[in-house]
Amino acid sequence: MRTPPYLPFLDGPPGIAPGLKPIATKAWLVPDTEAAAWLAPKRELMRTHRNEVFAAQDAGVEMAEAALAVLAVTGPADGEWPTPLEAAASTVSDDLCLMLRDEAGLWRLRAASLCAPTFWRLAEKIGQPLGGVHGPVPGGDPGLAARISRIFDGLQPGRLLERFNWTVQAGEERFTPSSASLKDLATRTPDAAALDVLHLRVERQTIRKLPQTGALLFTIRIVIDPLRAALSTPHYVEAFATAWQGVDPAMHRYKGWPAYDRLVGAALDARRNPVTSEGSTKDEAG
Repeated sequence: MRTPPYLPFLDGPPGIAPGLKPIATKAWLVPDTEAAAWLAPKRELMRTHRNEVFAAQDAGVEMAEAALAVLAVTGPADGEWPTPLEAAASTVSDDLCLMLRDEAGLWRLRAASLCAPTFWRLAEKIGQPLGGVHGPVPGGDPGLAARISRIFDGLQPGRLLERFNWTVQAGEERFTPSSASLKDLATRTPDAAALDVLHLRVERQTIRKLPQTGALLFTIRIVIDPLRAALSTPHYVEAFATAWQGVDPAMHRYKGWPAYDRLVGAALDARRNPVTSEGSTKDEAG
């Protein structure tokens, strides 16, 4: 069991603020921590469920420029793909989304290869401005949208930004346009199996402005690890507990965390009080 590459709960509970930080260009897409587990299933999903995971609206030039940027890092795509954006997306575990500025100055989602959505459907968001994309987030419209729009307007080509989002889910599915089946699994899972069923879902986003078209290229990498791997030390256990319990109530509801409170509590208890008899999980506590 690997050590999760990202543990954003160490920075406290998730909040509304964008939390964008600059990163070096060389850290953009490599190392691809999820390629071994996800790239082959992702390509299969792209071919068999294209209408669910790809959409574009008059963004041909922008998709071509985005693809060149990605392929310069990952290398050429294998096989034929309908669009340059899909070809580029087939080479990396990250999803690729493009936002274009319209005549009114609004940034709109105009193209995406999205195979690991965190509980949203591309068909419902394509063409939407920031306020539409982030509408359900507590404080997301207009406050969050206005702040993010100013950041987007001022972003210069060559400057890369990164942010993290995280949650907990039952099971290890990545293609999750809906959270209903995951919540149902959580409801049916007994406390004793919490550490076997719960997973940490981390969303690593990067943003860059393309120099020729001025479009914004988002990369979204979904990183899935068993919660037991994330809670591998007493420090991580307490940091996670603090983050989970300290989140704003509105954000707690938005993320669907009430469905997981019972199992998270059981997982924390198991880590704090590992069984020491035969068949114990003591060795799993790290």
